[in-house]
Amino acid sequence: LSLYGAAHDSIRKARGEPIFKSTCVACHGADGKGNPAMGAPSLTDGIFLHGSGEAAIIEQVTKGRQNQMPAHKDILSQAKIHLLTAYVYSLSQGDAAATK
Repeated sequence: LSLYGAAHDSIRKARGEPIFKSTCVACHGADGKGNPAMGAPSLTDGIFLHGSGEAAIIEQVTKGRQNQMPAHKDILSQAKIHLLTAYVYSLSQGDAAATK
């Protein structure tokens, strides 16, 4: 809760910080900004994929999450994968892609 500026108990924050540093930092980083390459989201931006608040965070820590995209190699041809890749990449380019 404290990483994204939400109301939190300062005593519990102080007690939880060493646990975060010994357990979570490997994936989420010392600053809690995450590692997209590992699938570890930022814990600082206030964007919640599976709910916010203490109860939701407890559930995520307790049960974990497997947010991996399923493989599509048996569903799409290589040509379709290539076209889809180009389209998805263009989404990240914003207006710059539209003017090229």
